[in-house]
Amino acid sequence: MPPVVVEADLRSDVDSADILRLVNMYALDPMGGGKELPAHVRFNLIAGLRTHPTTRVFLAECEGRRVGIAVCFLGFSTFAAKPLLNIHDLAVDPDFRGRGIGKLLLRAAEEKARALGCCKLTLEVLHGNSTARQAYASFGFQPGPDDPENRGMFFLTKPLPASSL
Repeated sequence: MPPVVVEADLRSDVDSADILRLVNMYALDPMGGGKELPAHVRFNLIAGLRTHPTTRVFLAECEGRRVGIAVCFLGFSTFAAKPLLNIHDLAVDPDFRGRGIGKLLLRAAEEKARALGCCKLTLEVLHGNSTARQAYASFGFQPGPDDPENRGMFFLTKPLPASSL
């Protein structure tokens, strides 16, 4: 049976367990940091995804197992005045890579984005992850218009520690 992708039901205990397992699998991968999710993240992840109003999660099934995940969030493009869909995490079980599962997840995200009237899909990828960068390029992802030399886009972050109030 060929792989299929389903949109997760965050109220389902089965889907929630698969989401947690697959996100942890991604965290254990060198491209995900190479460490298990901390206990507080494992404890709070599903509740956080459930309460975040723009969460969309897709699960890839193959050979009777959930083997891939795309965690996405709706955003908004001020320049297009339309929603966008950001693919925040995309991961496939190493034993199932090379079977087109990542592209199925990307296709599911794109179909959802089109159904929601989004103007674009966005994602981040580590500069050193050449395999993923090639896969994304083959799916039509490209550097933004402000990056004509294809140097790669880098997103900066500013940590906001918990308030002591």
